[in-house]
Amino acid sequence: MNLHEFQARALLQGAGIPVPDADVASTPDEAARIAQRIGGPVVVKAQVHAGGRGKAGGVRLAKDAAEARERAGQIIGMTIKGLRVNQVLVAPAAEIASESYVGIIVDRASQRAVLMVSPAGGVDIEEVAATTPEKIFRVAIDPRYGLLPHQAMAMAFRLYRGVEPARQAATIMRQLYDVFWSAGASLVEINPLITTPGGQVVALDAKLVVDDNELERRPEIAALRDTTAEARAEVQAREAGLSYIKLDGRVGCCVNGAGLAMATMDLVKYYGGEPANFLDIGGSSNPQKVVTALQIITADPNVKSILFNIFGGITRC
Repeated sequence: MNLHEFQARALLQGAGIPVPDADVASTPDEAARIAQRIGGPVVVKAQVHAGGRGKAGGVRLAKDAAEARERAGQIIGMTIKGLRVNQVLVAPAAEIASESYVGIIVDRASQRAVLMVSPAGGVDIEEVAATTPEKIFRVAIDPRYGLLPHQAMAMAFRLYRGVEPARQAATIMRQLYDVFWSAGASLVEINPLITTPGGQVVALDAKLVVDDNELERRPEIAALRDTTAEARAEVQAREAGLSYIKLDGRVGCCVNGAGLAMATMDLVKYYGGEPANFLDIGGSSNPQKVVTALQIITADPNVKSILFNIFGGITRC
């Protein structure tokens, strides 16, 4: 489950991480009132579960409240990667001396949470990994002990030469791990983590993805789900008990069993195709689930063909 930036920022603030005060608006007038309260230049940011907001025009500067109203009017209602923007975050524009990246992910290979940092902040970490992988540093976290002070400090010195900013960053890293653990996250990141001209280290942006398997144990996190910000197909699939992930290809896949579904996607790729989705209808599926699965697949305008791969031993055919 994805959280909006304003929700992730609130969790970071609750853990003691320094985050600039900001507020969320659903209308241009609300955005103007927030900007008036903040004072000075602000940033108006689309709240949508999609990357590349800046490139899509979903992040804009405004010098005052009137311009914030105008920028919010341009952003609210726009579509980014197929998702409609219903809200914007209005935050103070920051003076930036340096930008870094700090994130924690679940590494399935090592079966550990891994802290990743990079001095190349402010851009997608995937882009950094592809172009300058030597700028990414990692350390595995033992779940029995958590992120230890010496680990955090060693990683902080990958970002800063000075002791004071490194000390601040190390504290933030340990607080970020607390958020990661308490929220049942599969990913949490700050990008960018900035230093101000005055030497303060501040989290300027936040992203948090929660492991769906953790939601039953964390009802307070589950309550943050915004179904209006999710792709309709994914909401429909979840309500029907289907496992569905939309992809960018043209071959729809309807399969029973997660392993078989992944193998089917590999097969499509092997023979030169591109799968349009991952869709596991599960074992012993009733006819209505199959109908719903087909409705979801055929609603994707990119789909030109559908490949069924049903293992008859677990489903009545």
